[in-house]
Amino acid sequence: MIGYISGTVKAVRKNYIILATDFVGYKVFVIPQLLLNSQSNSKVSLYTHTYVREDQLSLYGFSTLPELDFFELLLTVSGVGPKVAMSIMSIGDLDMIKSGIAGGDAAVFTKVSGVGRKTAERLIVELKEKISDAAAVSQEFKEISQTHADAMDVLLALGYSRAEARKALSEVPKDVTDSEEKIRLALRALAKQ
Repeated sequence: MIGYISGTVKAVRKNYIILATDFVGYKVFVIPQLLLNSQSNSKVSLYTHTYVREDQLSLYGFSTLPELDFFELLLTVSGVGPKVAMSIMSIGDLDMIKSGIAGGDAAVFTKVSGVGRKTAERLIVELKEKISDAAAVSQEFKEISQTHADAMDVLLALGYSRAEARKALSEVPKDVTDSEEKIRLALRALAKQ
């Protein structure tokens, strides 16, 4: 099994990259967020899941171990294969997806191609207990979303990712109520990262 791969991007396609390591090029399926950051001749290191079936041998690559772990957790759900799991992981960052599971929000998952209402509900039921930090993530996500909604919108408009914005806003003291001050403090936190 291939668990980690590092090399040079030789080609970027709709849902995969060709990653060259020495004299071999691997076709690695990745989520759109990773595709956007991949350019030809750039160096990339990925944690991988090797998917083996009678008629298929595929590699799925992720930037971080938590992403790989979550992908493999999704595969344990009945009716979820690697393509559906990749589509689920493409809807947002890991915290957002986990908060959808923790909050029992099936609507988040029914937007994914290949996931109907029953599969979304099964996904929530089967994974809710397996995600140990889901309740904490859900609560933190709700608190930041409610108390910093305006500041979050501004940071997203400035080009920061939702995860970066959420992390920066979590560092803003709770007694700060002015939106402009929240944004200023969040930008200061982002500059330090």
